[in-house]
Amino acid sequence: MSIYKKWLDLAQAARTEEEDKKFWDDYFPREQKNYEVILENAGETIEGTLSELAEKFNMDAVVFTGFLDGINTSLTKPLDIESLTEKSLVTLSIDLEKLYYNMLYAKAEWLFTLPQWDGILSVEKRKAIKKEYNETRIVKNDNKISRNDPCPCGSGKKYKKCCIDK
Repeated sequence: MSIYKKWLDLAQAARTEEEDKKFWDDYFPREQKNYEVILENAGETIEGTLSELAEKFNMDAVVFTGFLDGINTSLTKPLDIESLTEKSLVTLSIDLEKLYYNMLYAKAEWLFTLPQWDGILSVEKRKAIKKEYNETRIVKNDNKISRNDPCPCGSGKKYKKCCIDK
C-alpha cells in the first residue's frame, strides 16, 4: 500500500465526530508550524527524501505525505504524490503567490493570516491576490434574458410578452 493511500485511509477513517475533531485539531497546528518554517525561509528550495523531510518537520512519513498533498498544487513542479516512498527525493520549490491563493481557496484563515507573509508579499499584493480569488467565486450569468430582449423561442416578440408567462 502506498504512503499516500495510507494517508487517505487515515484522513478519511470512520471515526466518531469527537475523534475526527481531535484528529484534525492535532493535524492543523502541525501543518501551521510547517508553513511558518517554510515562510520564514521563503525563496529557499527544500530538498531531501520524504523520510528526511518528515523528520525535519516533526511528522511521520504518512502524515507528512498528507501535508505534501495539500501543498502540491502550490509547487512550481508538482510531485507525483501517489508514487512516493520513504526514499523518494522530494523537492519543494514553492510559488508563494500561488500558495497564498490556495490558502484563500482552502479557507485556511490560520494560514493566510500568518505574520510571516508580511515579509514576503506586500499588503497590496495580498489584496490583489484576494481580489483575484474573490472574482473566481462570483457567479456571472451572461446569458440571462432580460424582459425586453427578443424571446429565444424565435417568435419575434419580446420575452415579457411571450415566454415569461409560460
